[in-house]
Amino acid sequence: MTAAANWEAGRRERAKTMLGAYPDRRSAIMPLLYLASLEYGHVTEQAMTDVAELVGVTPAQVQSVASFYTMFKREEVGKYLVSVCTSISCHLLGGDAVIDAVEDATGVERGRTGDDGTFSVERAECIGACGGAPAVQVNYETVEGLTPDKAKALVKWLADSQPEVVLADEMQQLFGGVRSFDWGPLESEGPVAAVPAFGPFGSAKEGR
Repeated sequence: MTAAANWEAGRRERAKTMLGAYPDRRSAIMPLLYLASLEYGHVTEQAMTDVAELVGVTPAQVQSVASFYTMFKREEVGKYLVSVCTSISCHLLGGDAVIDAVEDATGVERGRTGDDGTFSVERAECIGACGGAPAVQVNYETVEGLTPDKAKALVKWLADSQPEVVLADEMQQLFGGVRSFDWGPLESEGPVAAVPAFGPFGSAKEGR
């Protein structure tokens, strides 16, 4: 069986398109890892083997990329990946209290996934929202200016409403505070999993 032959048909076509966009096939490792994450739920050993065969390198070389970047998850993650920034700006403005609140509300310790698969919680390095600290991401959609109480409310809303797609604008309006800057027009698409929402990956979908 050729590499990725068992992938969903649309992802096989996306993989071909990505490979054709790079003069050096190895340059497609990172986007292909996102595709593999959508196929397998996270970057499994088989996912890294598939990507290695597609680009013509060894699985160990793919693993060196997947293990370097924290956004490639090599263990199963929940439906909602809650990433709480605790870098300097967020730390000084209450990021530690926010992640404590998220742990309390989800019942999940940082670095782990809950038994029911709903939430994963992690401490994140800077997510580029220092002016709106403390900041949180849900499946890489950013919410700025959260307080511990608002963080708990966000978790309850996710647990109760179970949105198929999370939208940064919606979460910001419901639970956010001060933002780094004016975000501009509302976005109608968000991620369908713990992978950044990006059309070419097939990871973005219209929200409710």
